[in-house]
Amino acid sequence: MLEQLIELDHELFLFLNNLGSETWDNLWLIITHKFTFAPLYAVLLFLMFKKFGLKGMLLMILVIVLMVTFTDQITNQFKRGFMRSRPCGTEGVMDRMRMVAAYCGKYGYFSGHSSNTMAAAIFAGLLLRPYYKKLIFILVTWSVIVAYSRIYVGVHFPLDIVSGMLFGVFSGFIFYKLAKYILKRASIS
Repeated sequence: MLEQLIELDHELFLFLNNLGSETWDNLWLIITHKFTFAPLYAVLLFLMFKKFGLKGMLLMILVIVLMVTFTDQITNQFKRGFMRSRPCGTEGVMDRMRMVAAYCGKYGYFSGHSSNTMAAAIFAGLLLRPYYKKLIFILVTWSVIVAYSRIYVGVHFPLDIVSGMLFGVFSGFIFYKLAKYILKRASIS
């Protein structure tokens, strides 16, 4: 059963990865770059400042740092624990794929980009939900696009992406709850 799932994962990766073309490669490299969305993060911090004031925003920055650290560390533990090769190092895949990224890395299960962006989307979307109702849908869509970029550039399998996004949902929700608790304790809401 596991072997069939992995084979399906490889085939889905090859299908999605080979949909790309040189025309779009640079766009997907920009999307997958971790600093591309710094302006989005700045806007989210501004919205937090607008809703919670300076003290609340600073507390949220602390929670966000904790969330990203937590998500990164768990992701790295999974990568070292499972030691699942990335597509560029997988026999039967690496010779049939498009490698767009300049660097591939060794292990890929699960995707840090997917877990971090989804955690940020869920955290900010839920935290700002009462004020900006559609924001969570925009942020989740953004996270899915970033996650897909990892397949497009050739560095993650679909299961790496889906697992990362699911872990991101969990992390984002847990840290949202922590943020609400901290805001309540600080008498900010």
